[in-house]
Amino acid sequence: MVPAAPDIAAKSYILMEATTGQILVASNEHERLPPASLTKLMTAYIAESEMDRGRLKPNDLVNISVNAWKTGGSRMFVREGTQVPVMDLMRGIVIQSGNDATVAMAEHIAGSEDAFADLMNQMAQRLGMKDTHFMNPTGLPHPNHYSSAYDMAILARDIIQNYPDHYALYAEKEFTYNNIHQPNRNLLLDRDPSVDGLKTGHTDEAGYCLVASAKRDNTRLIGVEFGTDSIQARAQEMQKLLAYGYRYYETQHLYDAKQSLQSLRIWGGDVDQLSVGLATPLNVVIPRGQGANLQASLEVNHALEAPIAEGEQMGTVSIKLGDQVVRQVPLVALNKVEEGGFFKRMSDSVIRKVQGWL
Repeated sequence: MVPAAPDIAAKSYILMEATTGQILVASNEHERLPPASLTKLMTAYIAESEMDRGRLKPNDLVNISVNAWKTGGSRMFVREGTQVPVMDLMRGIVIQSGNDATVAMAEHIAGSEDAFADLMNQMAQRLGMKDTHFMNPTGLPHPNHYSSAYDMAILARDIIQNYPDHYALYAEKEFTYNNIHQPNRNLLLDRDPSVDGLKTGHTDEAGYCLVASAKRDNTRLIGVEFGTDSIQARAQEMQKLLAYGYRYYETQHLYDAKQSLQSLRIWGGDVDQLSVGLATPLNVVIPRGQGANLQASLEVNHALEAPIAEGEQMGTVSIKLGDQVVRQVPLVALNKVEEGGFFKRMSDSVIRKVQGWL
């Protein structure tokens, strides 16, 4: 049995398993709230995307404008008129939460803060962040600048999965720039060795916010909380969330990628059999000790006629725990089946007609 989640003193929160995207516990997770410096996760994400595509290089030098230098709030303390390497700015954004570094990066990539905010909103839409709208790259308050716990979990999950080389940056505990030493504001990096990211945020309007991720054994959890009361509270409430998830849930690996789950008879093809399975490994997160109660079912809803391309969706694999469907994933063709020759197609046609008469 899984007890109710502990009371979490936050305006909204969510606990998500990173591999599957399953939500273990949540409250007001779609409520639109000011995200404060959690916003910088999207700024960093876009920079990571630009580096991954080769349009931005870690050693590129970024000009520091007057606009970036004079930005208020938390700072990296870059100097107007200097040039700063991209990776130093990334550390200034992620570790020090520097608004000046964030504006400098936004201007370098898009030309202006407004243009960069447009990029942020395009990316949010692409990721399915339906309750998010950005007005600036820093998270400084604006009536039309908001996000949700669920959306921030989506963003964190994408950072972890798609940019693993860059993700290590979020675990760094300190950064010194311009002879000014600043620690990472994520207290859990020192309190819990399984925590390896991501980002804190705070304004008077937003309260104290946190996106954190931890990995223990084969389970990675992502926690998000908006609107806690203090620096200590956001760390303590996140510890409660993570402890609950790891105490009462476990990850079960069910199938490997490309593992054949069934062989289907295909008509009119150059071969008779098609193997079907999954494009990616299938894991589920379930209450501890319930693995024996999992049931898998395959539903094929694709015409069993050639041609069929490798990777084409043939149906659905559903995983149930009792009466609850815990995961549904596409069932795909593991090999291609080309259209057979004339005589093969005619032969299969005759066989199907005969079978229909029986």
